[in-house]
Amino acid sequence: MSEAKEMKKVLIFGGKTGWIGGLMNELCTKEGIEVKNADSRIENRETVAKELDEFQPTHVLMAAGMTGRPNIDWCEDNKPETIRVNVIGTLNIADLCNMRGIHCTVYATGCIFKYDDAHPLGSGVGFKEEDAPNFDGSFYSQTKGYMEPMLACYPSCLILRVRMPISDDLIHRNFVTKIAKYEKIINIPNSMTILHEMLPASLAMAKNGLTGVYNFTNPGVISHNEVMDMYIKYIDPTYHYTNFTEEEQAKVIKAPRSNNELDTTKLMRDMPEGVVINDIKTAYDLCFQRMKVNLTKMGWLPDNMPAEFVRKPKA
Repeated sequence: MSEAKEMKKVLIFGGKTGWIGGLMNELCTKEGIEVKNADSRIENRETVAKELDEFQPTHVLMAAGMTGRPNIDWCEDNKPETIRVNVIGTLNIADLCNMRGIHCTVYATGCIFKYDDAHPLGSGVGFKEEDAPNFDGSFYSQTKGYMEPMLACYPSCLILRVRMPISDDLIHRNFVTKIAKYEKIINIPNSMTILHEMLPASLAMAKNGLTGVYNFTNPGVISHNEVMDMYIKYIDPTYHYTNFTEEEQAKVIKAPRSNNELDTTKLMRDMPEGVVINDIKTAYDLCFQRMKVNLTKMGWLPDNMPAEFVRKPKA
């Protein structure tokens, strides 16, 4: 833990075009904190240093990164670009903040693990913060796995392992949106991050000066089928999904995907007082209730969902 400083000015990398960065800007604004979306690109060290010196933030939120569009398979064909942002760029931010005594929160990933003999699927035994990454099936996860031990060397850095983030809408980055659009889905329990609950928690952690690595997911696991069953319950009763195996999935993607459970004992122990984090199944249920209200306001519900979300049983 670093010395807690009053959060007066926040500079967000990834706030202009990034999903989580944009949400964090809204959150800071709502709390009356002076906030700025960074103009500099994280791979350009000199311009980042100049912006830090000019704006002089008390805290930096690092939510920029290369995930690829439409998904992480993009990184397989664009490795130099992925390294430039996910490795060089992220280290630039952590290093420059540390040199200036600025607390830096990095929204990292927990997709650096896979179930193994010591952490079997369904066992309830999750990976802890001190566990070394054991999944490098995708180049995206490789770069993130390289990064975490280096980031942990910086005493002013808070590293949050986000997994399969979910919001209260159907924005394209939302995990629910992604699997709702798939023709087939696998059915494996995973740790996941409900942003409505977890992003305010990240701000509270930064205010308290917490540093080091944290598994940043709601406690527990939930399967793809359980998620889509809630989607059917709250969003579209006519929706129909079909499962396939990991072996079948491997034939239609370039890189394997991470499936794991993360242990949230440390997160819940150190969470600042007054922050409410529900178990993943309760958090998902509440999320879908909010989503139903939001989609109704948009005119998508009750019966005007875009065609890309429509999945009916085949005759």
